[in-house]
Amino acid sequence: MFSSDTISKRVGVKYPIIQAPMYGVSTVQMVAAAARADCLGSLALADLSTDESIELIRETRKLTDKPFAVNIFVHHIPEITDELKDKFGKTKLFLEQLAKDSNIEVTLPHLEDLNINSYHDLVDLVIEENCKILSFTFGNLDPQSIQKLKEHGVTLIGTCTSVSEALLLEKSGIDIICVQGTEAGGHRGTFDPDHILQIGGLSLLSQVYDQVQVPLIYAGGIYNGKTLQAVKELGAQGFQVGSLLLTSQESALQPFEKERLKRVREDEIILTKSFSGRYARGVKNKYIEAVEDSEHILPYPYQNKLTNALRKAAKSIQNTDFVGIWTGQSIHNYSEFSTEEILRNLIFQVQGD
Repeated sequence: MFSSDTISKRVGVKYPIIQAPMYGVSTVQMVAAAARADCLGSLALADLSTDESIELIRETRKLTDKPFAVNIFVHHIPEITDELKDKFGKTKLFLEQLAKDSNIEVTLPHLEDLNINSYHDLVDLVIEENCKILSFTFGNLDPQSIQKLKEHGVTLIGTCTSVSEALLLEKSGIDIICVQGTEAGGHRGTFDPDHILQIGGLSLLSQVYDQVQVPLIYAGGIYNGKTLQAVKELGAQGFQVGSLLLTSQESALQPFEKERLKRVREDEIILTKSFSGRYARGVKNKYIEAVEDSEHILPYPYQNKLTNALRKAAKSIQNTDFVGIWTGQSIHNYSEFSTEEILRNLIFQVQGD
């Protein structure tokens, strides 16, 4: 069924199935398990420091000698203005009171204590650590970084959520484009964090396929052989799966979070900016209902950094009302098998069609 091997050959794997780089959920063990299934694992570095990223890259290499992608955030970092300082302070107080009212003890950080990292250091790290596949989201790499990475033989995979973003990625020389449909769980890869296009993934994939020439990966709603076959018919040559692996053995989610996912209803899955300042699709809870339509949402990454301690505190007491549990629109039987077994089962379903 995997008739085209363009992406497989480019990234050095047998099957063009990509384990999604779900920061906070995926682990080095998940990356290695995806590699054992002859698929492409993705190591989520997000906006970590260089030291943290080096540790994760080297830890992954201890577990597998097969190719894997590293994934980074290439977001714009808003300038710290007096207005932002004022809003940060008010949001901090609001969230601390909200936590207190729900019997969660937490002290959130001050603005000056946040560790905000630019992606440029990670670009240099990718080269220094001889990583050969770099995927990225939340925007596009700058021209100098693209040139530098290409000079060192790095395959670049950009993320789009619109035709215009896909065209920008292609024009800048990105090798492969991941088309992320609205069905996808977690954060939207949209370049503009304040603008969310309400176009379904299948419509988007079909339009992008008609307008760009580079190979396409599709992400959003793939959970079995039939859904994979559907996006293949629309032009996808690679298939990224994330929600399928949320409750796998290698997932970083705790048992109480996995159990919440298994009880989720379709009307509970929503897009929200409340946790991070960027739209993400996940399970509605008390925190989201209190914050989503309020004035207490800072731009990314400040909201994300501010709420991190709150999410950790809630996780420590197994409180699902104050953690971000991300998942896509395709509700399915969330399996607790290993990532390798889940992916091999998907491959079996596809090859049996």
